[in-house]
Amino acid sequence: MRTTAYRGGFFIFGIMKVISTNLGQSTTISWNGEETTTGIYKYPVNEPLFLDSEQVTKDTIADRRVHGGEFKACYLFSADHYAYWKEKYPNLNWDWGMFGENLTVEGLDETSLRVGNIYKIGTALVQVTQPREPCYKLGIRFGNQGILKEFIEHGHPGTYVRVLEKGQVTKGDELQLMETAKTPLTVQQLYRLIVAGDKDKVHIQWAVENEAIPLGKREKLKKFA
Repeated sequence: MRTTAYRGGFFIFGIMKVISTNLGQSTTISWNGEETTTGIYKYPVNEPLFLDSEQVTKDTIADRRVHGGEFKACYLFSADHYAYWKEKYPNLNWDWGMFGENLTVEGLDETSLRVGNIYKIGTALVQVTQPREPCYKLGIRFGNQGILKEFIEHGHPGTYVRVLEKGQVTKGDELQLMETAKTPLTVQQLYRLIVAGDKDKVHIQWAVENEAIPLGKREKLKKFA
């Protein structure tokens, strides 16, 4: 059931709350016979996170070509989908942060979360930008590269945000909607545009018009219009 609450002058539909703050240390892994590093091994910490302009302070970003930066400063994943994945992978050592997220958020729903929405979390102000696209490092953490296909098919990838105002986020903080995106494109709709061969023309137009999405990604989608 979706809930509605009135907080600080705003109506909040489907309350979203941070239930875990997670950080990762650099971890050496082996891939295709070569050693590399990853920051996907994130675990809960008993401290607030500081959201800086291009990354979470104290967190590890091993490959800045695909993580971190303005449009991927912090990654949020929904706690609501952990039960689904625990059932599929019951033998893993489960804890929050399993998907490499900095913030595990209760109530995050990609089917209604709009790309471009602006939220206040703790003292930080963030904007929803784009879904997570899984790579082989998620497969390594799960011990099965088949999870990449499963993750895509499940359609709940979580979301990256950019940091409009730096600030501190603490476990228990709620996401307060400060501004609704001008276009109705949801995170899940954008995810399907990215991964699907048959792309919805209306959703492409919404994406192209949405400046919360990186320009390079919008230019690629524009070719399918």
